[in-house]
Amino acid sequence: MVTVPLWLEPVERLMSAGGVVLVVLAVVALLVFGMAIERFWFYRMTWRRARRQLVNRWARRDDHHSWSARTLRNVWTEDLVIRLRRPLPWLKLLVALCPLFGLLGTVTGMIGVFDSLSLSDTHQARAMADGVARATLPTLTGMAIAVVGLLFISRLEHIIRREDQRLHDRMARAVEENDA
Repeated sequence: MVTVPLWLEPVERLMSAGGVVLVVLAVVALLVFGMAIERFWFYRMTWRRARRQLVNRWARRDDHHSWSARTLRNVWTEDLVIRLRRPLPWLKLLVALCPLFGLLGTVTGMIGVFDSLSLSDTHQARAMADGVARATLPTLTGMAIAVVGLLFISRLEHIIRREDQRLHDRMARAVEENDA
């Protein structure tokens, strides 16, 4: 019998509970939650400083009303908002994959249940119920990760829309204050 190191016991329990797919879902969950935490950290620390610097750079300009100045303002604001929006497609992809991985785990688990039932002569209902319960665990896990991930995505999209509007408002206000 192979002994598993102490730090790998949770992984072994995951695999015995729901198979390799649960380990994959755990990795995807870590990625989703890590990206979400990184985005909120970026928003709290980096975004506000970058926004303030951009507004100050815009306010120091002499020309605010020409076509080229407005185009430059749009380019600067879009570049900054894109930095806030950057990992959003990856978050959406990972969240969309979670239920699919869960379904994959359920299908492979059910194949294992039916395979073990076909090999045994006793068609015990209890063994089948345990196998089905173990097989549906990846779907439940995938759905739970997807729901929480959708909440993160929804909140991040709300922050992006709000901050885009705030950035434009602050740049317009900076011009008004300079012209007054």
